[in-house]
Amino acid sequence: MSKKIKLAIVGIRGLPNNYGGFETLADYLVQYLADEIDITVYCSSKDMDSRLSEYKGVKLKYIPVTSHGSLGILYDSLSLTQALIKYDKILFLGFGGGFVMPFLKMFRHKMILNIGGLDWKRNKWSPFAQKVIKKAEQLLIANSSCIVSDNVGIQNYIKETYNRESTLIAYGGDQAKKQPIDANWILKYPFLKGEYAFTVCRIQPDNNIDLMLEAFVEGEIPFVLLGNWNNSEYGIQTKAKYAGTKNLILLDAIYEREELDVLRSNCSLYIHGHSAGGTNPSLAEAMHLALPVFAFASGYNENTTANLALYFKDAADLSLLLKDYKQIDLKKMGQALQAFAQKHYLWHDIADQYKKLILN
Repeated sequence: MSKKIKLAIVGIRGLPNNYGGFETLADYLVQYLADEIDITVYCSSKDMDSRLSEYKGVKLKYIPVTSHGSLGILYDSLSLTQALIKYDKILFLGFGGGFVMPFLKMFRHKMILNIGGLDWKRNKWSPFAQKVIKKAEQLLIANSSCIVSDNVGIQNYIKETYNRESTLIAYGGDQAKKQPIDANWILKYPFLKGEYAFTVCRIQPDNNIDLMLEAFVEGEIPFVLLGNWNNSEYGIQTKAKYAGTKNLILLDAIYEREELDVLRSNCSLYIHGHSAGGTNPSLAEAMHLALPVFAFASGYNENTTANLALYFKDAADLSLLLKDYKQIDLKKMGQALQAFAQKHYLWHDIADQYKKLILN
């Protein structure tokens, strides 16, 4: 029997996952590939509440540095340096390890890189931080033998900016399941009795939180926005600003999937505000649930939804869509999005595509 290839997954906060995009990807790769590949996942001991040594049959290795903010570059660099020396292949998710790669270029043949979206464009970063992130991205792409793009828009960006080819592999979304509403759920969430719009996302400016909230303030349909409000000053201030607004229901993050799916799968509209690029797992999940989607016109979101959703550029655009939403065949839109997702966003297929790259 041949020896299993040793893979390290580097660049995420850690496992078990809540609902970060890269963490979701790592979780499902572990689930589908652990029997065939010897996987180690690097985690931040500063960020993870649990300190499991194993998870779903793979090893977890801890680095005592946070993955957040500027220290995230140190965390990624330490993890990547160690992993490149010890493992056969590295799947690096993100941008933070770029500055060590010129010193480790002899290991570039081990590197499979997925930068996700264009993190340097996120307006949560200062202009200086954006330049640092863009430089890290450049160094990673220059020093990785294999590059994955999760969206046609990212694939085009890498080709046009760096003249590098990349393999297109999206995300799965089939973990999201339609859930029934019973009396207990209605008691906890009375809005389930009627129509409502819904979003689940990280509470950060580049997800267009303010834009979405402003559009719903005067609207008819209630808007439920679920996220990590208390994890940043921006989230705390934004929640305080809109607290008590009649049409807005601002819920703290829910990490229990059944409860999340009860709220998400029974909404009348799914609103997607992500702007920073790439294929967002939450959007793929909404498509699998046959939810009609109004998405921010980022270009990336149009690619993800195959132009089958409706799109807005600002709060005025979204307000107009909401004003006329009852005139739209929402069921037909949701069914078309679901059919596309069932062909393109299945975790079994996504994992199989990554396996081919890892074993190549």
